[in-house]
Formats: sequence, structure tokens, C-alpha cells
Amino acid sequence: MQGNRGFTLLEILIALAVLAVAMGAIIKASSDFTGSHAHLQTRTLANWVARNVLVEFQVNGEWPRVGERKGTMEMGHSEWDWLATISQTEEAELRRIDVEVRPADSDSESPLTTLSGFLRQAGTS
Repeated sequence: MQGNRGFTLLEILIALAVLAVAMGAIIKASSDFTGSHAHLQTRTLANWVARNVLVEFQVNGEWPRVGERKGTMEMGHSEWDWLATISQTEEAELRRIDVEVRPADSDSESPLTTLSGFLRQAGTS
């Protein structure tokens, strides 16, 4: 009859080391996922703000002058600053609108998103 043989201290230490490395990798992966999710959510909201600004230009019915317009908008319980740059195209009845969006509390010079669109002057085909 054989005696009960348990794990040696060395085997237990190796198992714990493998477990620690695996747990570290799992924690890092979940942390990366959480950070990516928050960033994607913020960029999605910024894109919605830019789309809303472009749609407002389209449904407003006014022919915007070339230049810049600024404003703020609330989206997703956050304030967003937007800057619309209106420029003339080669077509006289067509204007290009570039909308940059950044969080209102951000000191960053670079926008979180930029969206471009075109606006045709009313009454032209």
C-alpha cells in the first residue's frame, strides 16, 4: 500500500506563479477593453454631435456665409464644443461644411472627430 503523496512546496510555488501570470494577463485585457469601450463611446457621441450640426445646416434653409461658426451642444449628459468651417467650392451653388467636435471641458487643440458635408443652395437643381 502506498502512502498518500501530496504536492511539494516547489510544485505549489510554480502553480501559484503560473496563476499569477495568468491573472495579470486577464486583468490587463479587461482594463484595455474598458478603456477602449469608454473611448469608443466618447467618439460615437462626438460623431453624433457633428452629424446633428450638419443636419441643422441642411434643414435650416439658410444659405450660410463662408467662414466659421461655433456652438455648443449637449449629448449623452455631456457638453460638446463644435466648430463649423464653411467654405466655397468650385460650384457656385455648393458649400462645403467641415465640423470639428471636442468635449467642452477639453483643453486639447485637436478635435475628437471631424465630419464634412455639402450644402446646395435652395432653388437650384
